[in-house]
Amino acid sequence: MATVRNFSSFGEHLRTLREEASLTLREVALHINIDPSLLAKIERNERQPTKQLINKLAGFFRVNEKELQNEFISDQIAYKILGEEADLSILKVAEKKVSYLKTIRNG
Repeated sequence: MATVRNFSSFGEHLRTLREEASLTLREVALHINIDPSLLAKIERNERQPTKQLINKLAGFFRVNEKELQNEFISDQIAYKILGEEADLSILKVAEKKVSYLKTIRNG
């Protein structure tokens, strides 16, 4: 089973999985039932995949779904921090808020 690589974008990681399997964009797109141009845009980080598509990709490449989803979500967080020019200390605040919101959700 392939593993998620650290310090690459979701699209770069996806491209690496595809290239390591010696597959073309067209071949992967055919198997997961999407347009090859959409897959190319996802690999270039120009489009974002849906959760369903991430799950299909995880199954196709035989990687852990949760790890691939985490790779994608971490991209979203990183781009948001960069876009807002926020300090990394924001992650500690967010972590505390997630814990708080979980307690509210779980009653």
